[in-house]
Amino acid sequence: MTGQQILVIGGTGKSGHRIVSRLRAAGLPALTASRSGDRRFDWTDRGTWDTALEGVRAVYLVPFDGELLTRPFVERAVELGVRRLVLLSGRGVDVPGYADTRNPAAQTHIDGEAAVRDLDIEWTIVRPGWFAQNFDEGFFRDAILAGELRLPAGNGAATFVDAEDIAAVAVAALTEDGHDRQIYELSGPRAVTIAEAAAEISAATGREIRYVPLSPEDFVAELTASGWSRGDAADFAEAVAPLRRDMDSHVSDGVRRALGREPRDFSEYVKAAAAAGSWRDVS
Repeated sequence: MTGQQILVIGGTGKSGHRIVSRLRAAGLPALTASRSGDRRFDWTDRGTWDTALEGVRAVYLVPFDGELLTRPFVERAVELGVRRLVLLSGRGVDVPGYADTRNPAAQTHIDGEAAVRDLDIEWTIVRPGWFAQNFDEGFFRDAILAGELRLPAGNGAATFVDAEDIAAVAVAALTEDGHDRQIYELSGPRAVTIAEAAAEISAATGREIRYVPLSPEDFVAELTASGWSRGDAADFAEAVAPLRRDMDSHVSDGVRRALGREPRDFSEYVKAAAAAGSWRDVS
C-alpha cells in the first residue's frame, strides 16, 4: 500500500495517534479524520464521509460506540475505492457471557465485525483486551492520581495490552501483505490483577496506590453520587464485569502472529510511563 492515502479514523485516540506517528515516520501518507483533523469527519454527519474518503485506499477504523454506523460507513468506503480496511474491535465479541449483547457498545462491535467480514476487499480485525494506557491516558488515571483505585473488579486479572503493540499490528495490517481476513486477538504476555497493577505503579512513582474492590452496586452508587447518570455508571460497571468474572486473564497470540515477536510486558509499560512523567502529580 506504499504511496496510497491511508485514513485514520480516531487519529487522536490511544491507538490512532500512535498509528499516525508510525506511518508518517515511515514516510507514508497518513491522514487523520475528525472534526478538526486533516479531513473533516463527523460520524453523525454522513455528508462528511465522502470528503474524508476521497482518494483513500486504506482505512483504520475506530467505530462510534453505541451506534450502528460501521456498516453503512464501510459499505460507502468500498464504493469510493477503499481496498484495505483495519477495524478496531474488542476482546470478547464472540465469547458468550463476556458482555451484555443488548448493550449498545457491544452491538456496535458485533454488527461492525459482521459488516467488515462481508466486504469483498482486504480486511483485518484487531481485538485488543484492556489497554495498559488506561492507567495513564484513560479512565483509571484520575484514580491513580488520587491514590486509590475503587473498582468492582474483584480479584480478576487482565493481560493488559500496550497501545504501542496495537498500533504496530494495525500499521502492519495497513501496509503489508499477509494480514487479509485475519482476526488478531491482542494481549500482553501475562495476566495482572488490579492490585498488582497498582503495586507496580506505586513502585514506579514512589507513592502508594491502593486498590479497593467494590461491589457493582456500591460502585454505581459512588459514581452517581459524584454526578454520573445511573445509566453511564451501570455501563461502566458492566464494562468491568469481565474482569471480575476472570474472563480477561488469558494470553492471546495476535501480536506474535502479526509481528513475529512477543508483546510488551506491563512492567515495561509502567516504567516507560513513569519515566515520561505520566503520573508526575503523584510523585
